[in-house]
Order: sequence, then structure tokens, then C-alpha cells
Amino acid sequence: MPQATNSTLMKIKKIIILLVILGLAAAVVIKLVSNKQNADSNVYQFDKTQPLHVQTDTVQTETIYGEINYSGSFEPFKETKLSADFQGKVMSVLVDIGSEVKKGQTLIQLDNSLLKLQLETVNIQIQGIESDVNRLKILAAADAVQGVQLEKAELGLQTAKIQRATIQEQINKTSIKAPFSGIVTAKLIEEGGFAAPGIPLLQLTDISQLKFSINVPEHDLLNFKLNQVCEIETDLYPELTFTGTTNMIGSKANPGNSFPIQFLVKNSSDQKIKSGMYGKVILKKDDAKSGIIISSSAIQGSSDHPKVYVVRDGKAILQEVTIVANKANSVIISTGLSDGDILITGGFINLFDGANVTSK
Repeated sequence: MPQATNSTLMKIKKIIILLVILGLAAAVVIKLVSNKQNADSNVYQFDKTQPLHVQTDTVQTETIYGEINYSGSFEPFKETKLSADFQGKVMSVLVDIGSEVKKGQTLIQLDNSLLKLQLETVNIQIQGIESDVNRLKILAAADAVQGVQLEKAELGLQTAKIQRATIQEQINKTSIKAPFSGIVTAKLIEEGGFAAPGIPLLQLTDISQLKFSINVPEHDLLNFKLNQVCEIETDLYPELTFTGTTNMIGSKANPGNSFPIQFLVKNSSDQKIKSGMYGKVILKKDDAKSGIIISSSAIQGSSDHPKVYVVRDGKAILQEVTIVANKANSVIISTGLSDGDILITGGFINLFDGANVTSK
């Protein structure tokens, strides 16, 4: 009997343990299901029936001209290195690199103290000679002196005046002035330095107008003629277009068997174009075509199968198009769009074919 009782108790314990394990497992399953339901309720569910806000543009067919581009670079219209006509000590440098100067403005002042003393000496000499001339004129009129003495005095007066003018010119040249308006692009001397003829002191550059130079092959020379007006774009500012006038067509080929052509270009008021920048001349061709130009950002899908979204009856419709050419940040469409189509140009997040849309 005791053994039977122990066996029964062991069975009861096993059953109780199994029931506890099943209860715990059931509680875990219930908790996991509850957590999943809570998580699902907190996840944002995109409502595909709600209209999406997009940016749109109405497309129109445009006349498109073919273009030929020639790359080149800008050079200053004028540039020179200034030096002194006479040697001397630099007393002051009145400008710095980047300074804008006007024609005739003094840029460097050399020491002219000795020349001013010489000028004073000559002025005193002239005063004395003038007094002698006046006195000799009176005496010559009274036949008190010979006329030759008066002539020598007058010649001496003329010589002294020439000497004064020479010294005055030397004093003027100790002030180094700007030969044209421009910008100081190099400063090669400081106060206290020594200037001498032929030694550069400053570099002055005029970029209010620029030269734009290109090189073209022989068969393209027929595209250009003197005083021809062309559009010129810069690589740095593609949104700006400048006007250039042909002022030189090369008469001799360079070593690369191409010919130089030069244009004069008026810079912007804030002088955005700098010397050394790159750009291109744009020539319009006569073979005009019709097409629709849209922004490249409106293209969806791959380049092999381009598509765009258009708005029809308040819905976004994905439309296949054919791209025939690229132009800067735009593309030219030949098929797939028509005049008056409303093209979606922005707001592509969550956008899909058939979505309800509103434009803003």
C-alpha cells in the first residue's frame, strides 16, 4: 500500500508540473499576441485614398534650335606691370592687392625731396635772370648796352625755364599713377624699398571687359566672322549668359592645326567673371525642331525606360516618354507628352500610379 500511494503522488506531481508549464506557455502566447496587436495599432498605415500634395507645371511645345559649343577661357581686357621711370626710394604704397583704382590715381609715391630742392634753386635763378633781362631791356633801349648782352640774357632765361620744366616732369613721374581703371592683382614692393626702371612694382588688371579665346578646326572657321555677336556661358555660372563680339579671327593655325578666335565680353556690374575662368561659345544652328523641354528631376525610372507623372482627373498617371536630347539640367521630350499636359515636377514621396493628388 505505501508503494502504491507514493506512485500515485508522483503521478499527481507530474500532472501539476505539466499543467503549470502549459499555463505559463499560454500566458506567454497571450502576452505576445497582445503586444503584436498593440504594435500594429501604433504603426502608421498609409492611407492610399488620401490626396498627395505635388508641384506641377503645364508643358508646352517649344521651338528648339541645334547648338554648337566651343570651349575656351577668359583673359583680362588689359593687364600691365607698373615700374618707375626713375630710380628712387619708395616713400609710400597707397594700394594693396584687390584694391580697385581709377585711371590717373596715384598708386606709389617715390622720394622726390632732392628734385624739389633743385626746382627751388632753378626758380630762384629764373627770378634773377628775369630781373637782368628787364634791366637790360631798359639799357638797350637807351643804347647804354649792346644788344648782344640782352640776347644772351634772354637765352639764359629760356634755358632756365626748360630746366625747370624738366625737373617738374621728373617730380611728376615720382608719383606712379594708374594708366587705366582696374584692380591691383600683384604687389611687388613695400614702403622703404628701392624702385628702378624696368623693375615691376605693381600689376594692374582690368576685367570690366574681357577677352574670351577659343580654338576651332579649319572647317569651322566658316561659322565665324568679325563683329559677330554670340552667346557665351561660364562653367561656374551656367544660369548667366553673356554677349561676346568677335574681334579677331586667327590668320595662322597653331601647332594643333586649329585657329584662334577671340571675343570681347562685357563683364557683369559685380565683375563675376574672373580672368582664367572657363566658358563656352554657343552658336545656334538653323535646323529648328519642335519638342517639349522639362526638368531632368521630373524623370522617373531608368534612362532606358523613362517615365513621368502627369495629372489627369485628379490622379497621378505614370506616362512613358521618349528623350531625344539633354540640355543642361533639362531634357527634350519628343513623344509621351502633349501641349497642356500637367506635369508633376515635385512631391514624389509616397507617389504611385493612380494616386489622388492636389497641386500647390
